[in-house]
Amino acid sequence: MGMLLTCKGFCNCYFCEMLKLQKNSLFLFCTLGALLVSSCEGLFNKEVEREPLARVGDVYLYKDDIASLISDDMTPQDSALFVTNYVNNWASKQLLLSKSKINLPEEKLAEFDRLVSDYRADLYTRAYIEALVLQAKDTSVTKAQLEDYYEREKENFKLNEKLVQLRFVGMPAQFLDKDGVKAKIRSWKDGDKQYLDSIAVQFKKIHFNDSIWVSSTRVVEEIPPLTASNEGNYLKKSQFFELQDSIEVYLGMVTNVLEVNDTAPFEYVEPEIRQLILNRRRLNYVKKLETEIIDEAIKKKEFEVYE
Repeated sequence: MGMLLTCKGFCNCYFCEMLKLQKNSLFLFCTLGALLVSSCEGLFNKEVEREPLARVGDVYLYKDDIASLISDDMTPQDSALFVTNYVNNWASKQLLLSKSKINLPEEKLAEFDRLVSDYRADLYTRAYIEALVLQAKDTSVTKAQLEDYYEREKENFKLNEKLVQLRFVGMPAQFLDKDGVKAKIRSWKDGDKQYLDSIAVQFKKIHFNDSIWVSSTRVVEEIPPLTASNEGNYLKKSQFFELQDSIEVYLGMVTNVLEVNDTAPFEYVEPEIRQLILNRRRLNYVKKLETEIIDEAIKKKEFEVYE
């Protein structure tokens, strides 16, 4: 007949210690299991609740979709009106979209899907390329490069409007020393310019840098008595003019003129040439970038064409 061993009290025998250890292990295992289940529920089951604002079929518009569109300076009435208009426009588009998908031919829908896909790809790739171009952008263009480009492409720089070099002043009609200013504008010795500079605050308008080429359109804008119909009488080489309207007198001396279809001077087209060189660099960089991307993809066997 077998014997049943029992331990009483706070027994420290090996058998009791093993039972205690198993009990503790079981408790710890259950506790960890409960915590794991709880954390999994938190990870996979708890989603951020989004509050819907409107619905068309199975498509929802949520409040957080338009929250960023409402500016802080809007009054409650303005924001309410904005939201109402936005919701109505959104609903109209969604309803028209659903109708179009039902009523348009399948081939037309497929064509539109391709266009949308291409446009989406263009947006991403263009933004990426622009970021790379900006990162590697070289904006340094030397004077020699600009002049070399001008000499090679000179025939392509024909003027489509008249250019003039001139100096002029605009003064009040009651200006006292008009004859003195007129004489200095015409003779234009070093002392003349210095004198006119010293009294420049008395003039309404001044333009003394007669080495700069200016379009005739710009001159007409600055001197109101000049018009498109009469500027040919005054904007001529070595021509002095005196023009007056109801409030001002304009005294001017034209030193040089270039007509339509003449070759544009280098100084006038220099900014344009700079931009042309930079644009050409950009195009060359983009072509090089596209070639390198394809070559790298082929080497890594990420891209291949099947015959």
